[in-house]
Amino acid sequence: MSLSAPDRLALSDLVHRYAAAVDDQDVQTVLGLFVADGELALPEPPDVLTPVGRHQGSDALAAALAAAINVGRTHHAIDSEVYISDSNPGRAQGRIAATAHHWSRRDEGIVDLVWYLRYDDEYVRSVSGWLVVRRALTIDAIETRPTRRLR
Repeated sequence: MSLSAPDRLALSDLVHRYAAAVDDQDVQTVLGLFVADGELALPEPPDVLTPVGRHQGSDALAAALAAAINVGRTHHAIDSEVYISDSNPGRAQGRIAATAHHWSRRDEGIVDLVWYLRYDDEYVRSVSGWLVVRRALTIDAIETRPTRRLR
């Protein structure tokens, strides 16, 4: 069974709202995109680039998101999205490729820490729409760039 066009559009909207909420440092909006016992599996860069830490439930998710929010500024660009239906019509998976910029001020100036990443997602349809059940972040590469200005 394939996902309908409205379901694909709703899943894409969910993914983009996540990116925008992280960039806006809006933890409450991010938490609202997950089921109550949702899970975020994260790497431990720069040493471990595959997901090794599990954060489940609102309190654990909020604590994990604090690391991204405490960076000076972020910008997440969604590069590609693939959504796959499940045998259960109320569930789906996603593979999302993205580029995440993390700007911070350091002694040597402004630094842009760029992550080329992938999210492997599991979604469930709720009465209010699609929500994230599990999101696992894998970093494919890390690049550091000098930056001239930061708003």
